[in-house]
Amino acid sequence: MAIQKPKWLKVQVRDNTNFPEIEGMIEELSLNTVCREAACPNRIECYSRRTATFMILGRKCTRNCSFCNVEKNIPEAVDDNEPANVAKAINKLNLKHVVITSVTRDDLDDGGSTHFANVIRKVREENSNVKIEVLIPDFLGKKYALQNIADAKPDIIGHNIETVARIFPIIRSLADYDRSMTLLKESKNIDNSIFTKSAIMLGLGETEVEVLKVFEDLRNVDCDFLSIGQYLAPSKEHYPVQEYVHPDAFDYYKEVAQGMGFKYVASGPFVRSSYQADRALDDAERNQ
Repeated sequence: MAIQKPKWLKVQVRDNTNFPEIEGMIEELSLNTVCREAACPNRIECYSRRTATFMILGRKCTRNCSFCNVEKNIPEAVDDNEPANVAKAINKLNLKHVVITSVTRDDLDDGGSTHFANVIRKVREENSNVKIEVLIPDFLGKKYALQNIADAKPDIIGHNIETVARIFPIIRSLADYDRSMTLLKESKNIDNSIFTKSAIMLGLGETEVEVLKVFEDLRNVDCDFLSIGQYLAPSKEHYPVQEYVHPDAFDYYKEVAQGMGFKYVASGPFVRSSYQADRALDDAERNQ
């Protein structure tokens, strides 16, 4: 039996003035956004701020994570025009901070990392002032694939841990907790000047002790930024929500995480890894 959503999980009505324009531009350039594909609850708010998180390498994922709304199917061919189209969209939206993510492409030898790097470089070529954050898959632990990303010099390399170690194999059967932690560690080993970032969902049946262990593990690999949000099942076919975590708990976790040394922590029921992503970098650079 599904748990009833509490009052604090009702999305407030927001200005959607820019919604049709941004949706139209994305369609025109044959682009995908995680805002739409993952059914993000902040979609209208982010569009109203003229921001979007671009999802490259198609709309079909080779993984079968039971929490995710992105389609699992045979992936499309890589679009060679995508780097130029992403760069064009960023210029049209006049973005100062862009997030670029992707589906997981285990079918490609390099996991799509070369294409990722091509997008980063094309965006830099078209707009040298834009801050670039990438949210990458684990590339099956291939270090050369991660090297491809780091060599393109994004400002932030993000990789979401998503949940605690015990629940990880239940909802991410083709991924691995230790492999994800190693990716974040290797990102710093390759280029310590690039900030790293991760995110965790609450409400999957985790305990406080397990959540704090994730924080500790992330700090042990020198992860800089952390996002903490409520898991919301996209449909009845997805992994069911085990708990709706009270906003006070998110405040508590934020305070604890800040005390552990994260440079920026976003924590709240509607927080997602790319939500208001520019604030983390602004705060970190201001405090350097």
